[in-house]
Amino acid sequence: MVSQLHLQLQAILQSEATPDNIFAALLPVLGEILQCDRCFLYLRNPHNQLGKVPFCWQRTPDIPQILDADWKPEPESLSQDPLFTAALQAKPSVYVEDVETADPQIVNRDFEQKNFGHRALIHAHLHQDGLLWGILQPCIFGHLRIWTAGDRAVMAQVEQAVTPLAIAYITANR
Repeated sequence: MVSQLHLQLQAILQSEATPDNIFAALLPVLGEILQCDRCFLYLRNPHNQLGKVPFCWQRTPDIPQILDADWKPEPESLSQDPLFTAALQAKPSVYVEDVETADPQIVNRDFEQKNFGHRALIHAHLHQDGLLWGILQPCIFGHLRIWTAGDRAVMAQVEQAVTPLAIAYITANR
């Protein structure tokens, strides 16, 4: 089963489809591979700090959906988020095993609980040439999650493949 999902992931990432279609197909497969509850993609234009969340997958309807299809200025509250700050500084993606016990220098627990409600997450930074173009965020609700070397390998592959697609999407949809 895992190999079938990985084959699906490869096919999606190598597809010649539009970024919209790739992102829509990618999130559920990635969510299944990582056994997540929700996976969403935040896209942003680094030149004007406008962002949106045009793609979100959730395992079940009781998991809160995060969707916002309109370009909006990034909220000032993001400046209080160490995860977003790390992303803006082009630091490596962050794997949070437990929001409840994470170092406050890495995770603002109150911000995460208020805005997202998840317990564990991957804050995957989509950056190129020092610019942040997006954040891909698989997450878990209700319990902590130890992210494995296999999870990290999948995410590294996805980040590399998705970043140019995010840039193409943003450039075409300004």
